[in-house]
Amino acid sequence: MALRARALYDFRSENPGEISLREHEVLSLCSEQDIEGWLEGVNSRGDRGLFPASYVQVIRAPAAEPPPPARYANVPVGGFEPLPPPAAFKPAAQQPPPEPFPPPPAGYPFPPYGGSYQPSQGSDDDWDDDWDDSSTVADEPGALGSSYPDYEAAGGGASGRYRLSTRSEPSLGPRGAGHPPGHPHPPGGGGAAKSSATVSRNLNRFSTFVKSGGEAFVLGEASGFVKDGDKLCVVLGPRGPEWQENPYPFQCSIEDPTKQTKFKGMKSYIAYKLVPSHTGQQVHRRYKHFDWLYGRLAEKFPVISVPHLPEKQATGRFEEDFISKRRKGLAWWMDHMCSHPVLAQCDAFQHFLTCPSTDEKAWKQGKRKAEKDEMVGANFFLTISVPTGPGASLDLQEVESQVDGFKAFTKKMDESALQLNHTANEFARKQVTGFKKEYQKVGHSFKCLSQAFELDQQAFSAGLNQAIAFTAKAYDAIGDLFADQPRQDLDAVMDLLALYQGHLANFPDIIHVQKGALTKVKESKRHVEEGKMELQKAEGIQERCNIISFATLAEINHFHKIRVRDFKSQMQHFLQQQILFFQKVTQKLEEALHKYDSV
Repeated sequence: MALRARALYDFRSENPGEISLREHEVLSLCSEQDIEGWLEGVNSRGDRGLFPASYVQVIRAPAAEPPPPARYANVPVGGFEPLPPPAAFKPAAQQPPPEPFPPPPAGYPFPPYGGSYQPSQGSDDDWDDDWDDSSTVADEPGALGSSYPDYEAAGGGASGRYRLSTRSEPSLGPRGAGHPPGHPHPPGGGGAAKSSATVSRNLNRFSTFVKSGGEAFVLGEASGFVKDGDKLCVVLGPRGPEWQENPYPFQCSIEDPTKQTKFKGMKSYIAYKLVPSHTGQQVHRRYKHFDWLYGRLAEKFPVISVPHLPEKQATGRFEEDFISKRRKGLAWWMDHMCSHPVLAQCDAFQHFLTCPSTDEKAWKQGKRKAEKDEMVGANFFLTISVPTGPGASLDLQEVESQVDGFKAFTKKMDESALQLNHTANEFARKQVTGFKKEYQKVGHSFKCLSQAFELDQQAFSAGLNQAIAFTAKAYDAIGDLFADQPRQDLDAVMDLLALYQGHLANFPDIIHVQKGALTKVKESKRHVEEGKMELQKAEGIQERCNIISFATLAEINHFHKIRVRDFKSQMQHFLQQQILFFQKVTQKLEEALHKYDSV
């Protein structure tokens, strides 16, 4: 059973990484152990972060097993200075609450970034079924759609698997031995260091740079085995670094959402039919399966923007409008997943797309294997292979300029997307309610005029009466056209904006990792100039920073490429639908006009 706590007082967050509490609110705790007076958990609104331990009371209940290491979701995205001590608001209760402790000091040991993802509270799909059985049936060959050979020794024992390390271990041999290109190798053990100066660690241990494993990688603390299939290649394209294209591109449709039940009808859920083009075999997945996959991918790829899923909803989950809207959102999500050269080839994603819906054992095998993936955190960066040789190195000053330019771009795009979304939503509301009402009001007025004219029994006026009555119906029909039009054009625009707002929310963390690596390079260069660090050690830090920079620039280029594709297509669709709409309106008016020709 998950750890829970009840809030004793109100608490309002003031700093990044904190969440607000309401008195008597029940929270889910990531761990019962406080960190210098602070706990991490999820409040009833699904927000995840830190709050004062003295503000809550732990609800004692039998625990099944200790929770996995927590992944902090609400972390600061800018700057490298330690967070100031959060100021707690005075709660509304008569009894003043105790003052929260200041944040933990620098150097406090925190759980690694690569902990298991936990779905946020408020999920509209429960996990209390046999799909998420706690028993472990993984570690059997065939999970995740492919079987990798076992390796008995640390050195490999079969081709296609490399030991990569950023540690200074003499036993690893000379530079480049047995390593794929694009990865720095630590210097050998020969020669004594001329000083013991090292690059300092970030004081803010909650930063994305630290929790993603970026700091550990840059400082040379990563070590692991990388299979050929795990390598992520960055190549130099016409626009600079790019992810190597998927040699076998595919698409996947999401169709026919259907309501299904289990436990003899006691539990209901919506299942979506997925049909990947590269297999042609349909599978059925629930929203919670999408949610699990998103969690694994967001945890594994700290420098890749994993598209956000459509928002969850606790009530009205089985209403037709909500199901239709969610299916469209999932279709956009799936399109971006299949279009990404790295995400599309990820084993967990392929398992999600191809594992038969009826094969529960195979699903669990793949699920457990994905959750035991060792190439997360600092080890993830070992899988990135970058260009080598003359002309392949990056100018860090130029990289910094490009990243700063992209940061300004995303900020402006986010503001514009919010404005357009608000404008489109307001305009759609007016079309559905205001415009329809006004046009039908005009139609009703014409109808009243026609009824008045019908009191005249003259035969020569009958044609005019009928024409005016038809005009009234035309305006009534135009009102209905206005009410239905947002479904044809504006809704699709707002769905696309929602998807990109998720991407824009991802990039501050991605940029933060790159900026953190660049800061370590500058510090190492300063140590070299002062004679406190060997040049070879500083060059290793810069090489590892280059890997992060290559990956960041590749992701930025992919974002721009897919953005141009999507907004071109969506604007064309919007304008085409607008033209069709006004053609329908014109047709209604022309039909009404022709009725007067015979009067």
